[in-house]
Amino acid sequence: MVTTTYLVKKLGVMSVAKFGATIGMIIGIIGGIIIAINLGPSAALAGGSMFWGVGSGIMTFCVNVLFGSLLGFLGGAVIAFMYNLAPWGETGGIELDLEIR
Repeated sequence: MVTTTYLVKKLGVMSVAKFGATIGMIIGIIGGIIIAINLGPSAALAGGSMFWGVGSGIMTFCVNVLFGSLLGFLGGAVIAFMYNLAPWGETGGIELDLEIR
């Protein structure tokens, strides 16, 4: 098998932004589940009703997923845009080793 090295000169801003949004959404789901599971019992221990804990847990889950996606999208777009502006003489770019079968 032959490996060939390629240099990535430019990244698609929307492509990287969509990928960042997907990763951000996954992180938001995981974090939202962890927080939502802990909010119900915490509210009950603090003297509130379990209903408010569950409701705030569901709301926190939704907000985590939304903001995770949004911040992942924006972060990916900014990173791709900055990568496209980088001077190639100093940074060298990203090298990929691809295998030809």
